[in-house]
Amino acid sequence: MAAVDDLKFQEFDDAANLLAANPDATTISIEEPAEIPRNQHGRRQEPGREEDDELLGTNDSDKTELLAGQKKSAPFWTFEYYQTFFDVDTYQVLDRIKGSVFPVPGKNFVRLYIRSNPDLYGPFWICATLVFTIAVSGNLSNFFIHLGKPTYHYVPEFRKVSIAATTIYAYAWLVPLALWGFLMWRNSKVMNIVSYSFLEIVCVYGYSLFIYIPTAILWIIPQKVVRWVLMIFSLCLSGSVLVMTFWPAVRDDNRRIALATVGAIVLLHALLAVGCLAYFFDAPEVDFPAPLVPAHNTTTLITKVTK
Repeated sequence: MAAVDDLKFQEFDDAANLLAANPDATTISIEEPAEIPRNQHGRRQEPGREEDDELLGTNDSDKTELLAGQKKSAPFWTFEYYQTFFDVDTYQVLDRIKGSVFPVPGKNFVRLYIRSNPDLYGPFWICATLVFTIAVSGNLSNFFIHLGKPTYHYVPEFRKVSIAATTIYAYAWLVPLALWGFLMWRNSKVMNIVSYSFLEIVCVYGYSLFIYIPTAILWIIPQKVVRWVLMIFSLCLSGSVLVMTFWPAVRDDNRRIALATVGAIVLLHALLAVGCLAYFFDAPEVDFPAPLVPAHNTTTLITKVTK
């Protein structure tokens, strides 16, 4: 059994005194590990690329995601698999909506708002709200334009709801699918290209459409100039979100391919806005025929005068 004195804390002399007493003693120096350079890809760190390095998915970021605990994958035929896509609270949705309406120059929308927890709740309801807003506002706009004309008879156009739903949801799903496939293909050809998941791309496109909801309400104003000014303003806001998000994904690619990709993204976004405005609100004027007034039946009695 150890003595009582052996269990007491003892103060040791400095390393210099110990070495002087016993020159053959072995010493171990414990120091703080040297700081690991941020850039491990062998290329010079440039300003504005720190966010891109995090999106590249380096070994450190992969370990961090694993330690943080990613979402457990469930079979796709179970309810839990789809429930994870809607696991988001109101504050996160509102924060992402504000980020899409007021984009921060030079900041990546995915890194700031989406990557921690991408969702389908916000994009789904934003698209649904936009569909009914465009359909109802288009009918009201047509009503106010022809209001006061004696030959006009208002008839609700319910088919605009189905047309708007097909257009909006096709754009919000098919365009991200094509863009995701293109980025995966280019990522296999060129190294160090930022990669996004399909869910993240759908999330970005869905939230970028929110600005068109208040814009569609203001499109009721029966002034073409005001409508087109509002459309251009909304297009610049939502388009800037897409450009600042996807430009880092293609910046290191071939210059022509990068510019063509960003140009195609902006062009498709502009076609959606111009098409909705032109079809639902700026429809060509239709001359309504005057109502036919039925003529009164008159019977003409012809008498034959015989002499």
